[in-house]
Amino acid sequence: MKSQISNPVRTPHAAKTLAAAAVLASVALTGCNDHAAQTATRATLVRTTIVQPRDRQAAITLTGEVQARFRADLSFRVSGRVIARAVDIGAHVERGDVLARLDPAEQQADVDAATAAVASAEAQLRVAKATFERQKALIASGFTTRTVYDQAQEGLRTAEGVLEAAKAQLGTSRDALGYTTLRAEADGVITARSIEVGQVVPAAQPVFSLAQDGERDAVFEVYESVFLGQADSGRVMLALISDPGVTATGEVREISPAIDAKSSTIRVKVSIENPPAAMTLGSAVSGTVVAKAERQITLPWSALMAAGRRPAVWTVDPKTQTASLKPVTVGAYEAGQVLIKGGLEPGERVVVDGGKLLSVGQSVTEVGDRS
Repeated sequence: MKSQISNPVRTPHAAKTLAAAAVLASVALTGCNDHAAQTATRATLVRTTIVQPRDRQAAITLTGEVQARFRADLSFRVSGRVIARAVDIGAHVERGDVLARLDPAEQQADVDAATAAVASAEAQLRVAKATFERQKALIASGFTTRTVYDQAQEGLRTAEGVLEAAKAQLGTSRDALGYTTLRAEADGVITARSIEVGQVVPAAQPVFSLAQDGERDAVFEVYESVFLGQADSGRVMLALISDPGVTATGEVREISPAIDAKSSTIRVKVSIENPPAAMTLGSAVSGTVVAKAERQITLPWSALMAAGRRPAVWTVDPKTQTASLKPVTVGAYEAGQVLIKGGLEPGERVVVDGGKLLSVGQSVTEVGDRS
């Protein structure tokens, strides 16, 4: 048997149907291409600003504490048991006021012994003086020898020396007895105490701290980086933390040459000029220093992007109205804005809003631009 393969017969109706389908497909593809082209050429709406360096004067504010200019640690000069304590922390004392007392029994015994030694030396001196006067009269008459006379004279000088030593010992003992009473050396406020009644304290151990009346300092613990900038002057504006209306001015008086190993800070003391009465010892104060004015470029946080690992911003070419990503160097970060140290030139246009939707070479339309 022979197989016969017949060619399909195309009717006029089928030809018309295929032609119509081809036309529709062509129209559909043409429409898609036009939509894609319109999407690719559509410009992104952004908000921009022109880079204009301005003179900027920064201010640094830190918190410190009011302290006395002169402070002293008070201690007993002799050891003993505390029998009385007259003041506590925060007490205001005047020069000569009694702060504490030690049991004076031991020192009183030393005074009594020294007094007895003086009396004995005085008696020996009287005997030596009488002996010398007698030998002096006898040698004038020739009834004694020169040797005996010299011995009497030497005994008199020895007795005088013994009496002087005894009197000196008596003075030392009386001083030690007086040292059992601790007195304030100046007017001021007691800021620390480390003794209680009944406690035995050794000599020279600090038992009170006295902040003397008079000049006051505001003391600040400052980080080292603060000193990298240049202050406009050594003047510091001070304000009370609890009442900002209480203010004063100060001058930097002392900067510690060493960095604290624990806090990594430097102690700065500011002398307070005519401190208000409300700025008492221990009060927390804020100190503000104004830095020298510098020309800097400031941009809002929204303008900052990234080019790899480096900070960057989008800039707009005014001729082509296209965006490009430009790396910058950031000088400092602040609340709401960033300081640009390098990478931008005055007059450049930077995108500050809408940069997250941009790509390199993309056309942009600025807010307010009708073109």
